[in-house]
Amino acid sequence: MPINPDAVGAKGEPKQTSWTSKDSILYALGVGAGVDDLAFTTENTMDVAQRVLPTQAVVLSGGAFGVIGQVGTFNPAMLVHGEQAIELFGEIPVEGSVTTTGEIAAIYDKGKGAVVVLKGTSVDDASGQPLFTSTTTAFIRGEGGFGGDRGPSGPRNEPPADRSPDHEVTYVTSRDQALLYRLSGDRNPLHSDPAFAAMGGFDRPILHGLCTYGFTGRALLARLCDGDPARFRSMEGRFSSPVFPGEALTVRIWRTGDDEAVFQTSASDPERTVLDSGRVTFS
Repeated sequence: MPINPDAVGAKGEPKQTSWTSKDSILYALGVGAGVDDLAFTTENTMDVAQRVLPTQAVVLSGGAFGVIGQVGTFNPAMLVHGEQAIELFGEIPVEGSVTTTGEIAAIYDKGKGAVVVLKGTSVDDASGQPLFTSTTTAFIRGEGGFGGDRGPSGPRNEPPADRSPDHEVTYVTSRDQALLYRLSGDRNPLHSDPAFAAMGGFDRPILHGLCTYGFTGRALLARLCDGDPARFRSMEGRFSSPVFPGEALTVRIWRTGDDEAVFQTSASDPERTVLDSGRVTFS
């Protein structure tokens, strides 16, 4: 059947995900952390205890995406990852397990396509308490026109027009970045196989959007939380352009309150915004 707006509220089967210290290190390396980030990239320093980057929540809650099968039938090749948000209720442990339940939070009719919002709630198996939520917004081209609610529209989380950013951080991705990031779970050949990428209209494989998200999260953590993951509360943003491995990513941050900020991430060659409508909260 086509997109079914009555699927809003449907939940998937709970899925357990476990991870080790090695998985946490591999994720940190995949989003560009290195010798200047030893708290996230090694477990055996004498004076720095290993910790976890907050954006690792996006890979630990991956089971939530399975619920999308309940929205109806569509061509998976027409699905685009539009937005991503996370909310953390505590610091992610270096190793552990969570049980994630996915839910279809909203379905919107945009005319030329459908927007599906999927929310996964991940409960720490050790404590029985929610550890984080991950909300994915997917745009499915060609599946609109079913007469549903158009949903919210218009700009949001816009940077102040009257001042420069309070912080600006530039990281350079490596040409091999996607090959490393994919080891955290997303093996889509669009990010590794030149022939497959060409079928999608790209002259070479592109970087995972969630890798760009992780690079951005590192900048936010460093500048707003002094590198302390326990202070990181939430992050949201919209993917606006693909990134190619080897490009530089510049994150510009504007504080909008004592515990919140908005941000944009741009890539070089040519200069363009790749992650916008960004908002982060922290303590």
